Amino acid sequence: MEVAVFRIEAGSDVPIYRQLVQQVRRDVMLGRLRPGDQLPSVKDVVDALSVNPNTVVKAFGELEHQGVLVRRQGVGTFVAAAPSLASLAVEPKLQSALARWVDRARADGLSAEQIRMLVEVALDEPAAGQAGREAAGGAA
Repeated sequence: MEVAVFRIEAGSDVPIYRQLVQQVRRDVMLGRLRPGDQLPSVKDVVDALSVNPNTVVKAFGELEHQGVLVRRQGVGTFVAAAPSLASLAVEPKLQSALARWVDRARADGLSAEQIRMLVEVALDEPAAGQAGREAAGGAA
């Protein structure tokens, strides 16, 4: 895993350590990080992102506590052999459709936070999507 994979949204209300936790969890779920993959050292992440070392240590510690990562003294931090997260096998067509939707939302001027909110609303209100399909005679 390259250090450049970590990104920080400075204007976000989400604390930096939480952003790192979410990114690692996402990459494990999507299969971008696999069991046994080594993460960059705390020093490498600190140097790349210009963040406090305690922030990275806190993120890695939380992921270790969740069973996603394991630390090996003197060797490094690795994705657990059996991470507590189930891998998400996504059809390429579904993933590309979602990527196109996100690109359209960005082109329309929405921020990453606004896009996340829209997705959360869609997830929290499944009845609205179901009602629309039923009104169309069950066709989606």
